[in-house]
Amino acid sequence: MLRRARPETDDALAAFARPIALTRAAMALERGLRAFWPLLSFLALIFAALAFRLRDLLRPVDWSTGVGLATFLAVILFGVGLRRFRWPRRGEAVARLDATLPGRPFAALTDAMALGGGDPAARALWAAHRARMERAAAAARPLPPEPDLAPRDPFALRLTALTAVVVALIFGTPSALLEPAARPGAPGTAEAAVGPSWEGWAEPPRYTGKPGLYLNALEQDEIFLPEGTKLSFRFYGAPGSVPFDESVSSPAATPDTAATSDVQRRDLVVMQSGRLHLGGPASRTFRITMLSDAAPEITLLGTAERRADGKLSQPFHASDDYGVMKGQARITLDLARVDRRYGLATEPEPREALIYDLPLPISGSRADFTEALVEDAAKHAWANLPVKLTLEVEDGLGQAGTTGEQSLDLPGKRFFDPRAAALIEMRRDLLWSRANAQRSAEVLRAIANRPEEVFPNAEMPVTIHLVVTMLETPDLTPEARDKIADILWQLAEMLEDGGLADALAAMQQAQERLSEAIRNGASKDEIAKLMQELKEATDNYIKMLAERNQQEEQGPQFGQKQPDSQRITGDQIQQMMDAIQKLMEEGKMAEAQELLDQLARMMENLKVTQGQGGEGDMPGGQAMKDLGQTLRDQQKLSDDAFRDMQQPPGQGGQGQRADPDAQGQDGQAPGQQREGQGAQGQPDQAQNGQGQNGQGAGNQGQNLADRQRALRRELDRQKGLMPRLGGEAGDAARQRLDEAGRAMDGAEQALREGNTGQAIDRQADAIQALREGMRSLGEALAQEQGRSDRQGAQGSEGEQRFGDAMGGHGARELPRDPLGRATGEGGQIGSDRNLLNGEDVYRRARDLLDEIRRRSADRLRSADELDYLKRLLERF
Repeated sequence: MLRRARPETDDALAAFARPIALTRAAMALERGLRAFWPLLSFLALIFAALAFRLRDLLRPVDWSTGVGLATFLAVILFGVGLRRFRWPRRGEAVARLDATLPGRPFAALTDAMALGGGDPAARALWAAHRARMERAAAAARPLPPEPDLAPRDPFALRLTALTAVVVALIFGTPSALLEPAARPGAPGTAEAAVGPSWEGWAEPPRYTGKPGLYLNALEQDEIFLPEGTKLSFRFYGAPGSVPFDESVSSPAATPDTAATSDVQRRDLVVMQSGRLHLGGPASRTFRITMLSDAAPEITLLGTAERRADGKLSQPFHASDDYGVMKGQARITLDLARVDRRYGLATEPEPREALIYDLPLPISGSRADFTEALVEDAAKHAWANLPVKLTLEVEDGLGQAGTTGEQSLDLPGKRFFDPRAAALIEMRRDLLWSRANAQRSAEVLRAIANRPEEVFPNAEMPVTIHLVVTMLETPDLTPEARDKIADILWQLAEMLEDGGLADALAAMQQAQERLSEAIRNGASKDEIAKLMQELKEATDNYIKMLAERNQQEEQGPQFGQKQPDSQRITGDQIQQMMDAIQKLMEEGKMAEAQELLDQLARMMENLKVTQGQGGEGDMPGGQAMKDLGQTLRDQQKLSDDAFRDMQQPPGQGGQGQRADPDAQGQDGQAPGQQREGQGAQGQPDQAQNGQGQNGQGAGNQGQNLADRQRALRRELDRQKGLMPRLGGEAGDAARQRLDEAGRAMDGAEQALREGNTGQAIDRQADAIQALREGMRSLGEALAQEQGRSDRQGAQGSEGEQRFGDAMGGHGARELPRDPLGRATGEGGQIGSDRNLLNGEDVYRRARDLLDEIRRRSADRLRSADELDYLKRLLERF
């Protein structure tokens, strides 16, 4: 029988004092929240109001009333909460904690035996029971508070107060609770209602990008303002109640009282540094420092250039402390430098200066930028004549900066066809002065004397006769002169381009229509149709340009080294169009427009390549072919040396006979066939010696050395015939070929000494140097031909020429090394071309490594071969 323990027996729970105490504290917090949540919500609302500066919006009397009322409500809510609150007892905490445990171990630990205390078995059973309860009580954990406020706050007022606190912390100024109250006489916008006051604003010019200032809110008295800043003041009260004095404007501003009788205004512009004083109850004195606006600057970056399309291109750099607002280029005739002969001997008719607006950055800062003036003055009367160019920029204050006059010949389109050039000269003379009309008519009549020998079609001479008739008309008007000039220009373009200008105009029109469709959000069908029109126009233009290039190659060549020209293929143009169409289909219209603009700029300077052949006709093409042949000969020689190293002693000649292609048809090394007759006797003697078993090995070694020497001489001959190329690529090509020559010398010396393994190493160095030299030579040739796209064009051209030089003999089978691997196009031993084409690359590599290990374990092989296999294992 059990009996309940007395209070002094609660010491059995001393081991669990911590979870009991924490549970009791949680119960106290729980009861406190239930009792005081109205007070806490009220205080949270008061905090939010103060954080949003409610104090500054109330009058002192209203503020005092509000504070008293809030205090009274807080005391009432505190009293109500105190009445409801009851501090939890320890037994309550033990009971709550014990209720969460199975078997209520805390209650069991506080019990005592009522009967059977003298029975040992009963005491043992009781001890076991207490031990089990202690283990169960050890799992006790403090319980969290459970305020359960929802039933007590059905309108969720506590959540409203909490939301107000969060908003105040994010958007309010909680630090305002610690700030002192604002002075009753402090300046502000509300002063107009209580007495004399003032308000002031400083508005810098818009072009400066500086923000406006509210002078009443400034704490410091020293202000830095840009030149031209507008100061505006408003005075409230009787006129003169606020004394005002300033020394920053010139002349001093006078007050304006036209608005109302109680509000006066005064506006002024800062023109100098000075002092500004405002009197009255809210008196302030400002020290104003004016930041001067410097005049803009503009400089020319180099001289003006003529682009491939005949347009003027003049780069420049402009800067201003706040930004350039506008700029213009002025072009005037430099009459003193004009060659006054022929039609230019007449006094020119007066013409206004050419005025072009300078390009300015659309986005970004205009304070410091670099741009280029690009304009087309090809049809102007001063085209290709001496002029003076002046660039001028202006800032927001109206200050101007200029570059001064620069003398140059106004770029214009040049006509290389003699017939077109003659028509353009007559056009120039006519635009120079209408007094040249009679002379121009006589020259044009002479040009059209035998039209069948001069003009490609019958319509041109009829048009020229019409022009002559118009020129011979008395009192030629400026309108008729301009019309004749347009006709002559069109005739000259037809003679010069053969319809190419029309094809270019059609392509540009198709590009503009496609750009307009992209900007206006056209449908996919409309864009696809316009894209097809662009492709057809581009193909037509490229076709006509290619036909013209073929015609120019048969006669004198003009403009073949224009730095702005590009050499691209039709496939590259097609790839760009496919990329444009793909971007438009994906909805990336901005990227498509950017790529279309890039295509338009590229087509302006287009120069189409004429097929993939003709390498030998280009400068350095024959040198690339000869180096390719030398590289293949060096590879064959290295293979023969390796086979000779594998042969047992006494059978050295068989390795040479196993590969009949290693020599020429007449017994010569391939390199010797180009060298001449000076070294032809040695291969014959070496070949005759192959039939003698006693001297086969020695003759074979000497034959290999002789072939190596012949290749060395051939390389020297090719180096002497190479074109002199500058730049890093040209220097690298010569350096690599020199390294190849030194490696060949080392291989020859090793072959004569009988050290075949070392010879093979030196031959591998020669092959690698030859490959790198050819690659550098290809890049140097591409640079010499004026390629502008160095990242794509140079690398691909160098690799393409290198590949053509190595693989230019049709579909021949590539030689294989002793391990069965096909050698690369550059003759490098161990090409990885076929190693990476199998379905299981790693299995193939493992098989090759196992074969090398198997052969290296065969001690019957020669020492040179074992040494070579050992080096392979060390490398891989």
